[in-house]
Amino acid sequence: MVVEGNMRSRLSWRVNRRRVSKSEGDRNNLGSSNVGTSTDSGWPLSNNNMEMSAFPDAKPGATDAPAKAPERHAGATVTAVDIDSVPVADNESGGTPSPKEELDAINFNEPNGNTTDSPLGTTTSHGGDGEEYPEGGVRAWLVVLGAWLALFASLGLMNILATFQTYISNNQLTEYDTSSVGWIFSLYTFVSFFMGIYVGPLFDKYGPRWLILSGTLCLVVSLILMSISYEFWHFLLAFGLMSGLASSLLFTPSIAAIGHFFKARRGFATGVAATAGSIGGIVFPLMLHRLFDTVGFAWAIRTLAFVCLAVTIISNFLIRARLPPAKDASPHPDIRIFRNKAFAWTTLAVFLLEFALFIPLTYISSYALKQGFSSTFATNLISILNAGSVVGRVLPGWYADKIGPFNANIMSVALTAAGCFAIWLPAGHTAPGIIIFALIFGFASGSNIALVPVSIGRLCKTQAYGRYYATCYTLVSVAVLIGIPIAGKIVDSNGGEYWGLIVTTGVVYLASLVAFAMVKVEVVGWRAAVFAIL
Repeated sequence: MVVEGNMRSRLSWRVNRRRVSKSEGDRNNLGSSNVGTSTDSGWPLSNNNMEMSAFPDAKPGATDAPAKAPERHAGATVTAVDIDSVPVADNESGGTPSPKEELDAINFNEPNGNTTDSPLGTTTSHGGDGEEYPEGGVRAWLVVLGAWLALFASLGLMNILATFQTYISNNQLTEYDTSSVGWIFSLYTFVSFFMGIYVGPLFDKYGPRWLILSGTLCLVVSLILMSISYEFWHFLLAFGLMSGLASSLLFTPSIAAIGHFFKARRGFATGVAATAGSIGGIVFPLMLHRLFDTVGFAWAIRTLAFVCLAVTIISNFLIRARLPPAKDASPHPDIRIFRNKAFAWTTLAVFLLEFALFIPLTYISSYALKQGFSSTFATNLISILNAGSVVGRVLPGWYADKIGPFNANIMSVALTAAGCFAIWLPAGHTAPGIIIFALIFGFASGSNIALVPVSIGRLCKTQAYGRYYATCYTLVSVAVLIGIPIAGKIVDSNGGEYWGLIVTTGVVYLASLVAFAMVKVEVVGWRAAVFAIL
């Protein structure tokens, strides 16, 4: 019976492979890959499983405007191409592909390539870049585990900025105002994102090994130095500069490496790895709050350094790249990709998103203290926020593979803006109000953190992902550099009141929502974009 079952399984697999080969041949005859069909009427290139589509045969010098749908008669079908399966061709000079060649549009709904079942029951996908992705297996999930451990240390620190800001402001740096102390943490986030301009291309060219090792050493040394800091410039250099560099060396390769093993399930896999930052954001504040009272600041931070060392050492052995470097891979950034309007709008959306995101992450604890809550409650608020973020990084990652990461991002940004104006502003002074807001913000911001890398991955070949991701976040680093001090200055100018900070956060989130919607408008036009959003 076992032999007979295996024979049936193998026969079924061969039949499926023939069907896939035949469908791929049909698509090649049409001059495109991953062709979908639709008999729906009314909207350009409409497909129940697709929001955005494009034709990959744009001629050099063509405009960046989306291609119009061909005219069709009643009952006719319209073919549409999923951008995730369109091969990215080199330009005529043989160098870096131009933005027009790399992207004509984005499809948010279609799975990331064709998926087939192997004889062993594992799923593989075939991306439009000519690569086959395991979509699972021991090796792939070990890479996700390694990324999880690296992100536990790097993003875990990024999620507890409010803990550091509250303690340092009330102890070592009491003579400095809120805005001045905020520069320490804005420098940290700035360096974390800005250094990606070289970390991403270096990953594309050389892989993750030396980047992860350098990040491990840099992170541990920075925390040890922070433990003996007591002046403003000590914290600025030890945490703001050095810890920021360490975070960039750790999380950029960790996220990029996952893309080498997952295409159709990339949103879910990235979301699973990104939960590490939320778990770190739960564990670290509780640990530090207890250690601050028992062993003091210095040994509390050293204990944190030892924990980070333990997890990042393991990640060094697990994170690996699978795909070979692109033949034109360069360790240098390439700003020419901003000529693509869809990518430019995406970068603007992420810029505004990150500007607003780090304001509650940094100031929610000090806001709670201002409202008269205890220091214990203010610290636990960070853990509550990150508990919501755990769910927000896994669940949206799963349904983003169904509805598309850009759609999921739009939903999360809208939810956060609503939370600022409907809950935080009118009811944040009450315990139920601030707890509900922390959970909602944690869920929504967690989904944004997990889905933005997946969204960027829709715009390029996997081998160029590090360059795209790093180029986007290089500009985003400016937002996080100025966002925290500006928020602190708003609080100081309002006499220590936080209503101005809350309104600013909500307005910037709304602006980010508009920018995400403009990506859709840029590709399919106003009418189809509004239909897709609604």
